[in-house]
Amino acid sequence: MTDGYTKKETTMQFGYTRTSTADKQPDDLQRRALLDAGVPEAQIYADQVSGSKATGTRAGWQALDDRLRDGDELVVWRIDRIGRSMIDVITTVTALVERGVAVRSLADGIDPSTREGRLMLNLMATFAEYERELIQERVQAGVDAARARGVKIGRPAPDPAKVARNLRTVQHLINAEGLGVVEAARTVGWSKATYYRYRSAQATE
Repeated sequence: MTDGYTKKETTMQFGYTRTSTADKQPDDLQRRALLDAGVPEAQIYADQVSGSKATGTRAGWQALDDRLRDGDELVVWRIDRIGRSMIDVITTVTALVERGVAVRSLADGIDPSTREGRLMLNLMATFAEYERELIQERVQAGVDAARARGVKIGRPAPDPAKVARNLRTVQHLINAEGLGVVEAARTVGWSKATYYRYRSAQATE
């Protein structure tokens, strides 16, 4: 029986380090650990960025991600070097594993090729899902509290008079000036879909 984390024969081995711009620490410790683990120097990618920056937006990570292929192995010093939060880490690791990339964390002992490593990744995924649910509950509680205070949630309703004027303008440009729908709608800041939506609503009134 497989669980999605069975390690394939490694094609290439890559490493990744991340340090913070806040403390300006060098990545010497991380890099040395990766080298000792057998990762070639030329295949170690690095970022020095704010911890709040999502994984996919980092230049070093993007360059690394472009090179990772099915069967490759990504080695990191600690699993938290991959993402800014548990959710970010798990989302990124899961996406890599689904592409056939093995992920190994030296200090954490996380290795998807071992039963213990897979257990740790599954536990992390469980905690990440729990964190997502907590965030959703907090957001919903905030929305409910705001509504209880009379705060209107969502976009304000469009001004009917302005909508009617815009419709007349767009229709005039289409019928009298010969403009296309897209170009005519753009003159009032609308998309083609917005124009048709308001025109349909007007026809049913």
